[in-house]
Amino acid sequence: MLNALQTPFEKGNQNQTTTWSDCIAWYDNLAHQYPQVLRFSVVGTSDAGVPIHAGVISADGVFDRAQIKAAGRPVFFNNNGIHPGEPEGVDACMALVRDLCQQPDRLAALGRTVFLFVPLYNVDGAFNRADTSRVNQDGPESFGFRGNSRHLDLNRDFVKCDTLTAQTFNKLFTEWDPDVMVDTHTSNGADYSYTMTLIPTQADKLGGDLGVFLRDEMLPALYAEMDRRGWPTCPYVNPLKDSPDDGIADFLETARFSTGYAALHDTIGFMPETHMLKPFADRYHSMRALVETALDFTVAHGTRIVQMRRATRASGRTRREWPVHWAMDEANPSTFRFKGYAAKYKASVLGDYQRLYYDRNEPFERDIAHYNRFPADVVVSAPTAYVVPQQWREAIERLRWNGVRLERVDAERTQEVSVYRIAALTTRPHAYEGHMFHDDVQLERVRETVVIRAGDYLVPLDQDQARYAVETLEPQAHDSFFRWGFFNSVLEKKEAYSDYVFEDEAERLLAAEPELAAKFGAWKAANPDLLKDQGAVLDFIFANCARWREPEWRRYPVFMID
Repeated sequence: MLNALQTPFEKGNQNQTTTWSDCIAWYDNLAHQYPQVLRFSVVGTSDAGVPIHAGVISADGVFDRAQIKAAGRPVFFNNNGIHPGEPEGVDACMALVRDLCQQPDRLAALGRTVFLFVPLYNVDGAFNRADTSRVNQDGPESFGFRGNSRHLDLNRDFVKCDTLTAQTFNKLFTEWDPDVMVDTHTSNGADYSYTMTLIPTQADKLGGDLGVFLRDEMLPALYAEMDRRGWPTCPYVNPLKDSPDDGIADFLETARFSTGYAALHDTIGFMPETHMLKPFADRYHSMRALVETALDFTVAHGTRIVQMRRATRASGRTRREWPVHWAMDEANPSTFRFKGYAAKYKASVLGDYQRLYYDRNEPFERDIAHYNRFPADVVVSAPTAYVVPQQWREAIERLRWNGVRLERVDAERTQEVSVYRIAALTTRPHAYEGHMFHDDVQLERVRETVVIRAGDYLVPLDQDQARYAVETLEPQAHDSFFRWGFFNSVLEKKEAYSDYVFEDEAERLLAAEPELAAKFGAWKAANPDLLKDQGAVLDFIFANCARWREPEWRRYPVFMID
């Protein structure tokens, strides 16, 4: 192999990872030498003004996206470096791409499958390079930082899209519409024998034939092949309690995460998590094996996967009920043959408490509970279409980035629709990834007459991107636009009262509105301690009276045409 085409990992001591500058220069050189195999280009710009690149490998030299899509060719997508402190996928992808360019047999084995990759996604974090931010990790010698230039975790940004990087990803993903995605990571947590663990798209959440295929065929095949390659793999070690002894649970990767976002597009996603305590060289080699294993499986079964995705989307066009929230089935775990270390406790030398440790001198292999069933616990009746008023620009642009078909209303009309009233809400007390996230959302669905204005948008559900629309526009979905705070202004009542004036008006309202009087009576019975609080008393009457109602207050502003 030419020395110029060795990667920084291969040239070094196998405890080093590439820098962004070296990585991009290396790919530019490779693409220049093999233009018939590799196209490498800028696809966006980060918040810090750094170019974001993507590459495409095609065995027959066809790189046109529309042509590839029209031919129904499978697309495999490898995303790397979302957390630049977890870089083994960045280095493994470089070597894999080079070998595809240089080895004709390996390239030919791709067949009709197209290999799409992002070499280093969090380019901002890659420049924030040090050796101090990963306290539990064994190597490499120097690495990037988890957050981007706005101190945001990009693996929480796929729906809210606060960053230009995530916006670039949304557009790239939608344009290429990959059938299988592998997004490479390093784990943090318990100690065990495995170098590689795996988070797949949760099969129940993926749903339908795709979910069954993933659970019953694809995952067993990946685990078997990784074992054959010498890298035994287990599900991501997400202990129910302190250690894996009491069982592990599937990670319910909602749409804020890469694999959960992929599911919104009916894409099978994987998040391999190498074990932080294993040497970087081992993590690198196991990651390359995992990516190759998933790629080989996609090549072998790509036509079937493409067909299942098409069928899933076709069925979504007429679907009348949509699951939007899932919860773990604690009563019916499966089992997994786990190779771990004995979990023990001993006195801490730092404080007066018992600390957990794992005794590598006592390895074990036994069946542990694996909680891998997540049935839907919130299912909504789908409308024919949603109405998104034009003023809610942030929601509209994200729908567009994800290929959702929008129809502009051409003339104003008054129409009866279904609307949600926000009955109750629990919001986190502190910021989460730059937002005050709504953890619990309770709704009342009612019929109301609204004005739909010229320029507002209809979102019909007889389209391929129906799932993305439903899971972002339904407030109770795990990562809906509402939960992320895109519509928070409707939670604020815009007019107020003077207590000494409203005190008399409140008496008149209770006499004039029997329904209000009944609600107030029930509230008093339930909250006797609050009767000493004038503000609480008057606030309740003001919020529940008909006379001074603000129709938009606590009304979710996306409407439903049934």
